[in-house]
Amino acid sequence: MTDDPFTDAGKPARVSISRLKLANFRNYESLSLRLGSSHIVLTGENGAGKTNLLEAISLLSPGRGLRRATYTDVTRANALDGFAVHATIETPEGSVDVGTGLAGNTPGDSGRRVRINGVTVSSADELLDYSRILWLVPAMDGLFTGPAGDRRRFLDRMVLAIDPAHGKRVLDYEKAMRSRNRLLTEDRGSDAWLDAIETPMAELGIAIAAARAELMRLINGMIERLPDDSPFPKADCLLDGELEQRIGIEAATDVEEAFRRALHDGRNRDRAAGRTLEGPHRADLLVRHRPKSMPAALCSTGEQKALLIGLILSHARLTGELTGIAPILLLDEIAAHLDEGRRAALFDIIEELGGQAFMTGTDKALFDSLEGRAQFFKVSHGEVEPG
Repeated sequence: MTDDPFTDAGKPARVSISRLKLANFRNYESLSLRLGSSHIVLTGENGAGKTNLLEAISLLSPGRGLRRATYTDVTRANALDGFAVHATIETPEGSVDVGTGLAGNTPGDSGRRVRINGVTVSSADELLDYSRILWLVPAMDGLFTGPAGDRRRFLDRMVLAIDPAHGKRVLDYEKAMRSRNRLLTEDRGSDAWLDAIETPMAELGIAIAAARAELMRLINGMIERLPDDSPFPKADCLLDGELEQRIGIEAATDVEEAFRRALHDGRNRDRAAGRTLEGPHRADLLVRHRPKSMPAALCSTGEQKALLIGLILSHARLTGELTGIAPILLLDEIAAHLDEGRRAALFDIIEELGGQAFMTGTDKALFDSLEGRAQFFKVSHGEVEPG
């Protein structure tokens, strides 16, 4: 990317998908779409394959996509080879061809490969050099009332959008923690072995906590800049976790050493529990509805949805400002439960963010105000046609 990725007047550069090709992905045996740089609206009946298209695009970023499905599950039934997703992404520096999938893997190889301009790369994190992809899907509607693990994954994906190294930190920490848990539960690890695992665990744990704390500082600052009469309520975001709360108050080296000692001193407790009971894997994201001064979990379903949309939009704006790349948004059934006023406000905000958005719905009329600003497609049983 260029040293100055902003286009004009400090606005993030527009990045868009101009071509999307699928092979043996979910209900798509084969699909090739040419797209404009405008927003994309996909309409059709439930089960037609709209969300499958968004899921395919989400795999053009690190991780397991918006459904977190196994790669064998996304491969079309009875396909002789694995799935493939290919896209041409338009960037300020020109077109980039990216692709991923299982197609062509040797038998027994279940990991997806990622190619950029025809070259296989070592990590999907390299996709972040060309685009940032964010999403909001109905499965996230229960984010505030569901398990803490869902909120941690949501939080870590927000961090990853602005800090590409975060994903590897989390994976390395979890790998080390699994090794520690195994040594403890099998009662076969010497103190030296455990020391060798707990030292990098402490280092990684503090780096994870620090990245999350920095994201919280930035996202709360972004929310603070929004007008009080925003159509989507302001949120106050907090981190509930000992490491996360100590970061910024104490020296990082002191917090790291305290965490390492806690792991060492907690071996008998963790052995009895069969798992590590302290660390960033226990943290939680707490969100409050600021206008009502109420925890998000206690708000109505509609209020939670509006709060979540506002949080996603603030994160998209933050991502654009910090990376210089306006993120591509995947918004599944985004308009279904919004009144006309909020729908219009949402579409205007999406336009102002400067990136390409893919939106789905069963009723095309909900997107009428996007006429002239979006490209419309009709999805039906694995077929996609203009309309």
